[in-house]
Formats: sequence, structure tokens, C-alpha cells
Amino acid sequence: MKAVELQGLTRRFKDKLAVDHVNLSLEEGELFALLGVNGAGKTTTIRMLCGLLPPDEGDALLMGHSIVHEPELAKAQLNVSPQETAVAPNLTVRENLCFIAQLYGSDSRSAREKAAQMIADFHLEDKADKRAKTLSGGQQRRLSLAMALISQPKLLFLDEPTLGLDVLARRELWQQIRALHGKVTIILTTHYLEEAEALSDRIGIMVNGHLTALGSAAELIAQAGASNFEDAFIALAAKEGVQA
Repeated sequence: MKAVELQGLTRRFKDKLAVDHVNLSLEEGELFALLGVNGAGKTTTIRMLCGLLPPDEGDALLMGHSIVHEPELAKAQLNVSPQETAVAPNLTVRENLCFIAQLYGSDSRSAREKAAQMIADFHLEDKADKRAKTLSGGQQRRLSLAMALISQPKLLFLDEPTLGLDVLARRELWQQIRALHGKVTIILTTHYLEEAEALSDRIGIMVNGHLTALGSAAELIAQAGASNFEDAFIALAAKEGVQA
């Protein structure tokens, strides 16, 4: 079974066709980066997959569940680490994690156990009982990612996970994301091209609501006849074409 299947997914806003009959399949455990300039349709696509916007046409299956006909079952497969770090600043690291675990149905004992595991996995032991607002930006992003994973989703959306982080904090978070490879299907959106190239199995480039290029970084470089991924992205993002 495919982890994600987009089947002619379409969304309009008045006269604008924001997402135009997009087709795409992702394998379980794949790390997929969705790239495009502002207004390309990335955010609208993700919002439909997360159940925040209904499609006007088409459908998408998340672990076999339709976002149109089984929206609650589809949403149960996923979690999101949003661009804005979604932590409660006055709660401790442990309290943030326990709160999210209980929100997803864990009893208090199980929530504490899951929180302890996440604290260990994300190397936050020395910050476990500190308020989240005292953490550095990189530590807050690690906590936000741990909070998204504590519900044990099969599908994880990472929206600009390293936005605003310094180089060292970004690389540390890359290590955390790499550790998830193969364990959960990840859809990554980012404006850092080197991030997409370093982390993803495949990359999709959206242009004006179309998925115009799809492949590994090396395949896209070859497709564009470029010498590096940045030049390939610029060339491919400037093209309207048939969906990959």
C-alpha cells in the first residue's frame, strides 16, 4: 500500500486554480520534499492533505484512507510540525509532551513514559523540567518535532522545520530528521534548497498549481542539464510543463 496517493487533487480560489489536478504517490518511509516559489500551490496542497481545506475535485489517500470520504480516518494517520514552533512557552518540556500525548488518548502513566522516551530521543534530558520559553530556537524546534511524533503518526508534515535557525542548530535538526528515515513517511516543505537536497529521497517542484518535476536531486539536476541543484531548481521552477 502506498503511504500517500494524490488523485487529480484540485483546489480553486474564485478564478484562481491554486492546485491543478495533481497526481503523486509516495512510498511508506519515504522522505519527500515539496518545493516551489511562493504561490506555487504547496501550502494549499498540504492544507488539503491535512484536512484543513476540502478539494474541489479529486482525492487523496493517506495510508489508504480518503480525505474526501474518510476525513477522520485520514487525519488520524498524520501529524504536523508547523512552521511556527507550536509549544506552550510556560509549560516545561516534559509537560508539553505529556499534554500532547494525553490529547491523543494516552493515560497519564503512558503519557509520562512516552514523554521520557521523546526527551531521550531528542537529547533534551537537561532541559526536561525547564519551561519551553527558556529553550534556544533549535531546542524549541526539536521539542516541536518530538510533540508531533509522540502520537506515533504514520505520516509527518514538516513545514519549514529549520526556518530561522543558525547553521549549527539546522544541522542538529537534520540529524534528528535523518533518524526518522524509513520509520515514518515525511513530507517536507522548505525554502532551503540544500536542505531538500540533503534530506529527501525525492523532490517535487510545483509551478502554478502543477507538479512539473519529480525525482531525486541528482535526477532533477540531470533533467535540467544543470551543474548543481540550485541551478536545476531555478530552471525547473521557471517551466510550465506536464506533471511528472
